[in-house]
Amino acid sequence: MAFRLRRILFGKPLRTEHAAHERLSIPLALPIFASDALSSVAYATEAILIQLADARVPHELFGVSRWISLGIVALILMVVISYWQIIHAYPGGGGAYIVARENLGEIAGLIAAASLLVDYVLTVAVSIAEGVAAALSALRQFPQLETLEEHKVWLCIAMLLIITFLNLRGVRESGLWFAAPSYLFIFSMLGLIAWGVGRSALGMKPVQAVAPPNPGIGLTGGLTLFLILRAFSSGCSALTGIEAVSNGVQAFRKPEARNAAVTLVILGALLAVMFTGITYLSNHYGIVPAEHLPDYGGENTHETVVSQIARGTFGLSLPYYVIQAATALILLLAANTSFAGFPRLASILAEDGFLPRQLANLGDRLAFNNGILVLALLAGLFLVSFGGETHALLPLYTVGVFIAFTLSQGGMVSRWWRQRQFGWRLIINLIGCTITGIVLVVVASSKFWVTTPAATLFRIGTLPVQEGAWIALLLMSLLFLMFRGIHRHYQIFDQQMAVIPAGYDRPFKHTVIVLVPSRIHRGIVLALNYARSLSPDALAVHISFDPSREQRLRDAWAAHGGDTPLLILDSPYRTLIGPLLRYLDAAENVRSDDIITVIIPEFVPARWWQHFLHNASGWLIRLILFYRRDIVLASVRYYLDE
Repeated sequence: MAFRLRRILFGKPLRTEHAAHERLSIPLALPIFASDALSSVAYATEAILIQLADARVPHELFGVSRWISLGIVALILMVVISYWQIIHAYPGGGGAYIVARENLGEIAGLIAAASLLVDYVLTVAVSIAEGVAAALSALRQFPQLETLEEHKVWLCIAMLLIITFLNLRGVRESGLWFAAPSYLFIFSMLGLIAWGVGRSALGMKPVQAVAPPNPGIGLTGGLTLFLILRAFSSGCSALTGIEAVSNGVQAFRKPEARNAAVTLVILGALLAVMFTGITYLSNHYGIVPAEHLPDYGGENTHETVVSQIARGTFGLSLPYYVIQAATALILLLAANTSFAGFPRLASILAEDGFLPRQLANLGDRLAFNNGILVLALLAGLFLVSFGGETHALLPLYTVGVFIAFTLSQGGMVSRWWRQRQFGWRLIINLIGCTITGIVLVVVASSKFWVTTPAATLFRIGTLPVQEGAWIALLLMSLLFLMFRGIHRHYQIFDQQMAVIPAGYDRPFKHTVIVLVPSRIHRGIVLALNYARSLSPDALAVHISFDPSREQRLRDAWAAHGGDTPLLILDSPYRTLIGPLLRYLDAAENVRSDDIITVIIPEFVPARWWQHFLHNASGWLIRLILFYRRDIVLASVRYYLDE
């Protein structure tokens, strides 16, 4: 029944040779690998405006966000060109990890891998949290649904489970599910920008007022270089997800490198147009993220910037709700990019011996199931810890993105330098490494630990977190140490297992022990017969809790035990483990070169619930003896009929 249910839920298993048919064409790969980057359009502009709003900058100075966005777009184009080179130089995939490891050394590669894994986990958490926030922004127009806000975390967990389930059905099938919503977002967002810019060019007023009332009252903050850098680093969240294409080159159809490069170029063009368009319209409409400025008030207290733009452009009409639905969906689908990238990167690290080898295993649907489940678990922990708050999560994962960017560009510079290729490739990667390195310093310094009163305070349990980029750096450091520890274990394992001692083919000397309860039944007789087949000197051991029952057991043993001797160990404290361990210690001292085989007779009930009606001492004994040296455990099972 369990196997039938699994097949119904996840589909029938796919043969290994079917893997080529599961690869992605460009139209199908775009929604999988580009949804993360494209979804940042929904919150990158808002992240810039929030920094200005938190500093209580007067509304008329918010126009600086246009220039900030242009600088970010230039950075996007530089990163796209650099990763285009990486795709062609390393068509096997792996992205920043492979580039940094091969050109800058193992330590640099592991740092890049740690930053990418943390980024993937946080991308899932941020995307789902922002998707739920976008959906709630639209649903707030219906007063009867206002109570959904109280269940935001549970809504996030439900969305996470749905995305996890679809990815367990296979990469190609998840792409088919997510293609339509992704293209709906692309066309609806381009339509919103085109219609909004057109209305702006014609001098038309917003359909609905979205600017806050009296925006300048009580706001005396000014623009400083530090504030501009903080706003720029917040807006750089628009670059997240660009590296996913280079990490998953092998997921594309042949020619893999060409198809991946085309997908990357399309992604870069769409991202640049959408980001600049949303930023322009937010300035044109005078939008302020009012939830961070209590003095503003108004009906848009918790409304997202994209929702305000759509309401100002179309009003509360059908296009508005289509845009909100598409935005919510693309934000949820952005998590799917991580579900495509995290398991693949984890599998490469597992094959190299830096993560558990189970993460390199393909499931029966040709997906890395173990990596998918690990990612879902970690993202769920972040969602619960931060209460599903997008802006509490955003500062954490921008740092990881730019660590990977900087190391990958630095690795390419080293590659071209070693190969004596001093042309345009070296120049582009050198410029890209320099710019992303500068941004990394800005992001890390401006978001590491903020003590300004305007900073929003979040908590993880009782731990205060202000911006909190230090949390991401701490997680990366722990991951790096874990990589090294796992790799060291595998090295020791391989070294020890490779040594075959002299005289390895000598015959075994072993003692066979059968554990028997206070009552002799068919299962015990079956176990005794098995023990005698292993050794004619097998010994039965009973641990006695009640001396008054010993004679009854001896009488039954005389009738059914045959010539196998019975040893009764007294247990005045009514415990199985203590007397058994003392006896095993004594047996090992007598015959130090023996292998002791402990046979545990067990019966298996016909129904699962009947297990709860019987003693589970066999599980406890196996758990205790599992780590004992020179002990072999054998379970002889007797199956009960209905």
